[in-house]
Amino acid sequence: MTYRLDQPEQTVQPARPRTGRLGAPHFGSLPLGDPTGGADAIRWREQVDGKPLYPRVSIRRDVVLTMSDGVRLRATVVRPANRFGQTVLTPYPAVININPYNRLAVDALDHTLHAPLLGKALRTASASIDAGGTGLEGLTTLTKTLSGGVFDVFGINRNLVRSGYVQVIVDVRGTGASQGKWQILGEREQQDSVEIIDWTSEQDWCDGTVGLAGWSYSAINSLQAADKRPAALKAVFAVEGCDDIVRDIYITGGMPSAFIPTWLSAVNLLKWVPNPSSPIRDLLRGDTARWARDRIKSPATEIGSLLWGFLTARDDRIFDDPYFDERDPQVDRIEVPTFTVGAWHDLFGRSATGIYERLQMEPGRKQMLVGDGYHLDVGSGYGGKSSPPRLDVLERAWFDRWLKGHRNGVEYYGPVTMLQQGGSWTSGHSFPRAGVRTQRLYLHNSPSGSAEHAVHDGTLSHEPVDHLTSLHVRADIRGAMSRDMTQVTAGAAMALGPTFTVDARYQERGGLSFSTEPVAEPTTISGPMNLRLNVATTAHEAIWAVTVNDVAPDGTSTVLTNGALSASNRALDESKSTYAADGSLLSAHHYLSYKRKLPVPADEPVRIDVDLVPTDAILDTGHRLRVDVYAASFPRYLTVVPDLIKARGRRQRLVLDPRHPSYLTFCAGGQL
Repeated sequence: MTYRLDQPEQTVQPARPRTGRLGAPHFGSLPLGDPTGGADAIRWREQVDGKPLYPRVSIRRDVVLTMSDGVRLRATVVRPANRFGQTVLTPYPAVININPYNRLAVDALDHTLHAPLLGKALRTASASIDAGGTGLEGLTTLTKTLSGGVFDVFGINRNLVRSGYVQVIVDVRGTGASQGKWQILGEREQQDSVEIIDWTSEQDWCDGTVGLAGWSYSAINSLQAADKRPAALKAVFAVEGCDDIVRDIYITGGMPSAFIPTWLSAVNLLKWVPNPSSPIRDLLRGDTARWARDRIKSPATEIGSLLWGFLTARDDRIFDDPYFDERDPQVDRIEVPTFTVGAWHDLFGRSATGIYERLQMEPGRKQMLVGDGYHLDVGSGYGGKSSPPRLDVLERAWFDRWLKGHRNGVEYYGPVTMLQQGGSWTSGHSFPRAGVRTQRLYLHNSPSGSAEHAVHDGTLSHEPVDHLTSLHVRADIRGAMSRDMTQVTAGAAMALGPTFTVDARYQERGGLSFSTEPVAEPTTISGPMNLRLNVATTAHEAIWAVTVNDVAPDGTSTVLTNGALSASNRALDESKSTYAADGSLLSAHHYLSYKRKLPVPADEPVRIDVDLVPTDAILDTGHRLRVDVYAASFPRYLTVVPDLIKARGRRQRLVLDPRHPSYLTFCAGGQL
């Protein structure tokens, strides 16, 4: 589904004042077509960086919230204060952040970023140091997140509070200093979110208006809470949230991700670190004993079940099960204005576009911002001359508009702002872009002359092969030095150099490669993609990993999008798959459940559809589009032990058959 605005995709300088399409008087520029936000964004930034309404903040780190089942959650409440440090009594809108990463870590981040001299120096250095084009480019991309504003969205945002807000940061039950058992986004935890909103709105320091903000986990539970429609909630600002945990990260293509056990281990370790804000009081009133008892009851939440499932395939969390249905936000139920931020190679790569599409509201009340990065580097480079505003600036503008009613024009920003891979930041009406149409390119065995380093150098052709050909490919571990590795490490591996980000030629040595001729003019690719393959294996299971790449004239091959599928999970849920007007499959939705697994016959070709993450890119003149097909990509996609046994000794092959062609379906402007 495509959402459009009624204005053309260009910057307009209207007369002032005027009435906008949402019926509100708007004083400023209309920055549609301008990803920087134009004059409006300059004013938003000046409001954040200028003199605040209040000079200081007052922080209480030992607030107790008692849930309806008696479990006591711990929170930090940050309120405006005068120059003497006295808490301001005026009630203000509250912004809530609920996360499992322990408020002790949030406090440490706050102390560092707001330390006299040190905090400002760190932000300035992160914005100014740029090692682009060198081996340290990835490292400086990561450090630039400090100046991009995401840590203000994640933790204590002193500038926001000093402008007339209250901030409430809560440890998820069973994590940090909160009691109870960690549910990992489960039903009781979602009820907690609603009760936290209700509690906050009833406090004398809150004017009854609440917003939710967060990065990653706290973005997901913000979306979960919003789908419950609590009366006090008026807006959401979600950075790298998720609406389909299974397909994005847990078991992509039916294969577990190496990220999940790593992340679970980290959170389980953090939950054993007590918050030292009130140790004596906690001990005397019995909170320490209750906290310790709950930790002992669940010392390593889900680690055992995950291990059991990986070893035996007998746990619900290895399949798309009601366990996950309970945890996926029901985005189409959300009614409050929602700003969603993502990245093309984020752990939750498809979620930013998916959330935007599923939000049933007018563009402007919903906004989508997608960068060309990963999970940990979100906001890197934001605030530059041709980039979107910093995330803390956008957050403030969003809440000023929807919590305070300021006519600041933020609803006219975007609504679809994207960093086009191979191009620049753009802002416009819709995703996919207007003007693209469905196209099909066939995998052909004739050589392209551009990938002689690969196991096979083939072409992407407008016609299928005219005779039967089998191309063999073996599993290897070259995926450990690839963009897949950087994605599964949430972006951390980018610090190791361009092989992990922008040059896939090392990984391609273990794959089958198919490339177009160089394009004669810049060509846009925008939207979902599907790769249909006719494949066979000598065993009873096979693992297929795919990338779609932009190949520069010098041979550099940069991954634009990826996907994977185990052959036994090839069954399609047609009701949830997406088709083009001509009936072509654009986005495959596989069941990924135990009951829907299909047998994999030995040495008999089967058809699979590999769902690729939607993307937006431009191929410059002289560049090629390439499809790479691999027999594995470790550690991005792991195989549970029973499937590994079924696949032992396998020899996989791609069967190019004129009767059952293999082809890429995608949306592009111009003819490839």
